[in-house]
Amino acid sequence: MKAVLALGGNALLRRGERLDAEVQRRNVVRAARAVAEVARRHTVILTHGNGPQVGLLALQAEAYREVEAYPLDVLGAESEGMIGYLLAQELRNELPAREIAVLLTQVLVDLADPAFAHPEKPIGPLYDEREARELAERRGIQVAPDGDGWRRVVPSPRPYGILELETIRRLVEAGVVVVCGGGGGIPVARSANGRLHGVEGVIDKDRFAARVAHELAADVLVLLTDVDAVYGDWPARREPVRCTVPDQIRALDLGAGSMAPKVEAACDFVESGGVRAAIGAMGDALALVEGERGTQIEIEPR
Repeated sequence: MKAVLALGGNALLRRGERLDAEVQRRNVVRAARAVAEVARRHTVILTHGNGPQVGLLALQAEAYREVEAYPLDVLGAESEGMIGYLLAQELRNELPAREIAVLLTQVLVDLADPAFAHPEKPIGPLYDEREARELAERRGIQVAPDGDGWRRVVPSPRPYGILELETIRRLVEAGVVVVCGGGGGIPVARSANGRLHGVEGVIDKDRFAARVAHELAADVLVLLTDVDAVYGDWPARREPVRCTVPDQIRALDLGAGSMAPKVEAACDFVESGGVRAAIGAMGDALALVEGERGTQIEIEPR
């Protein structure tokens, strides 16, 4: 099978962990083992998040006052390269006979997208409310609640074109394990004269994963996170949703947290012609691909 795997932020940094390079490296070893298990039996295209990393890069950039802080598209490219390097190295350790390629991925967005008027994508570390509001006042950024704390929020436009799509396709057809679309890809737009330029925003990685899975005619889209399934009674977690269809899972009250975007991306994929989508824990990656664990979403009930 051809599987697109989307690693959640927990692949590199679990909630509450320090943003240390060594912490990220230890966590990516665990992620690479799970991905390699799938790649030994199936074709794999790997995407990943970058929320904590791009937020940290933004803070570091603002701390150096000799130059203007770099824009988010440049920071996104930096984080894509950094995380891609860690993943590629550990995947080579797990799969020494396979070719691994990390591809900086530019994703077209529409400057008329409503997201630019309503920033809501969280990036960077968690703060308490007082720290977050002080940061917003001092740096002129927007903040919002996120779980147990507050984080910076930025625009998250929808992806509508992947500039490196044909390159990804050729690599996949050649048997390469491709890491692409890190952090949802680098948001870019075309000016009136057709020239590309970066855009201040962060694309949701699950939306990108659904888009690339659709474009590559993947058999399954797997959204990996830190829980074993979608739960209909979150946060009590008594009722895991196992097999479902888009209308049923959309009817659940999932709140505005990290699970809702995953569910929407999974539904978008199957509704656009995908065979199946799955949501679950990273350690269950192979079983999720093979339809045996997590929440399985199909266009028609089994």
